[in-house]
Amino acid sequence: MPKSCAIPFPPRWNTPIRSVIFLSALFCALDVSLSFPNKPNLSSNLVLIGDAKFTNNSSCIQLSNPGISSPSSGFLAQKKPIRLSNSKSRKPVSFSADFTFSISPHNGDGLAFLIVPRNFPSRFSRGSFGVLKERRFLGVEFDTSVDESVGDANANHVGIDVGSLVSVKTSNVSSINLVLNSGMKLHSWVDYDSSSKRIEVRLSKFGSARPYNPLLVYQVDLGEMWRNEEVLIGLSSSTGNSMQISNIYTWNFRTRNVPHWLHSQPLDPRAFAKDHSEEKLAQKKRICVLGVLSGLVFMTGCGALLALIVIFLWALFESSSETVLTIPGKCTVHSGDFKYEKINVVVGDTPTDAKN
Repeated sequence: MPKSCAIPFPPRWNTPIRSVIFLSALFCALDVSLSFPNKPNLSSNLVLIGDAKFTNNSSCIQLSNPGISSPSSGFLAQKKPIRLSNSKSRKPVSFSADFTFSISPHNGDGLAFLIVPRNFPSRFSRGSFGVLKERRFLGVEFDTSVDESVGDANANHVGIDVGSLVSVKTSNVSSINLVLNSGMKLHSWVDYDSSSKRIEVRLSKFGSARPYNPLLVYQVDLGEMWRNEEVLIGLSSSTGNSMQISNIYTWNFRTRNVPHWLHSQPLDPRAFAKDHSEEKLAQKKRICVLGVLSGLVFMTGCGALLALIVIFLWALFESSSETVLTIPGKCTVHSGDFKYEKINVVVGDTPTDAKN
């Protein structure tokens, strides 16, 4: 039998070293139970209310659980409440949220993006997205059932709810060839722009690009609605009388403080197109004026050049018509033609002498 190998320690070290080894072994044994679940696609800054829970190794959140209660409701929200107006400058706040989800093929209530008061968890109820006891809320519902009491048009629509489950505006999801409760993953974007006071909702298949045109647009002043009050923002689901299950795979939320003079996302395409067309018209006018001035300068330059050419040709023609001076080839001079005289000049002292 082989002998075990032991490392000898001084007697006074035995107790501390054994304690360290024991604690190390204890933490190793508890590693699984002390480690937090890995949530790569979901923010850690979330709170789960009602029947909501992490599933599939914490890779998604199941909002409803019809197996334990009927109806079943669940709500996930940011842990930290926010204000939709800046507490210092009192300027309204814009936000953007995007999330991926799936709804099982049952005719339940579906899913809803909610903005609710901070104390909403104490009044959260089962059924109808948990807002039966809440009078102040804003919701974007992804409805998969027809409830005639709230005026649902069909079982596949997106609607805006303001303080009531009767939607103030709806849009048919079938218009973009999607089915909310098909069980497939879908991706939605909810954007609010405080400068234009518009909320826009977009929807597409998971993995597709963000649509340029929103599925639903509604004008609402959330700054006036909530003023300086703290609110919770998140997603809610309820099953109704069905076995429907709603899963959330990703959730992202961010706010933007934007000056009034700077129009932020989401832009109003019509206003942008109008401003852009006016700018292009003004630019065309400037180009037209510059073109006329450039033409005048070019024509003036051409005229001056033409005048110089004419003057040059005229000077060249005149120089070719010069006068010829004829000089006799032979000049004869005789000695008799010249006469020399001797002149005496006497300078005297007096005028008389000069005369002589």
